[in-house]
Amino acid sequence: MLASTAQDRNIVLYDCRENNPLRKVILAQKTNQIAFNPMEAFNFTAACDDNNLYTFDMRKLSSPLNVHMGHVMAVLCVSYSPTGKELVSGSYDKTIRIFENTKGRSKEIYHTKRMQRVFCTSYSADSKFILTGSDETNIRLWKSLAWSKLGPVGARERSSYNYDKKLLQRYANHPQIKRIARHRNPPKMVKSISKEHTNIRSAKRVKEENRRKHAKAGSLPRVAERAKHVVSEDS
Repeated sequence: MLASTAQDRNIVLYDCRENNPLRKVILAQKTNQIAFNPMEAFNFTAACDDNNLYTFDMRKLSSPLNVHMGHVMAVLCVSYSPTGKELVSGSYDKTIRIFENTKGRSKEIYHTKRMQRVFCTSYSADSKFILTGSDETNIRLWKSLAWSKLGPVGARERSSYNYDKKLLQRYANHPQIKRIARHRNPPKMVKSISKEHTNIRSAKRVKEENRRKHAKAGSLPRVAERAKHVVSEDS
């Protein structure tokens, strides 16, 4: 199986044994890179110019399985971990984000003052490290789990770590624990643009609701977020 993308916003799937394409989907914005899930062969993720990543099942391209949001500029690259449970993306906004493949919000964001636009990302074979290449000609090595310790871990330290992990799982739904687990410190520029995008989306929702109130019943149906970004599908 082969997947291609181009400036015309198409994602085209090919069978290497045939000459004609199998499936094609047209998105609202250009796709910069595609990565297949190594453990779920039918699923792939596309990094797009509209700041989002879209995970598709190639058997049903009419709407994505998940929309991964968080970047504030074009997403330039994406890569899956060998386990297939996580993916890492690099963006024009000079950050990299780690997503769980089933969730739309990133669980981690990495950035430095000197790092510029990120053009390539990749996991190590053991999924413990991430490599990134950025515009200022540097390759960086990151831990995929930010708080994990490098080097040998003693029995007491491992026991303490497991105990803390169980506590987090037990009280995961407590509002304060959820707030602390979700909190990150993005760059000032990213935080400012993200706030602006939130205000724009909120204004659009209010405008749509006002139109729906003053229109004929059923003339303006609600459209799911996942369906808004797919223009058409050809099989």
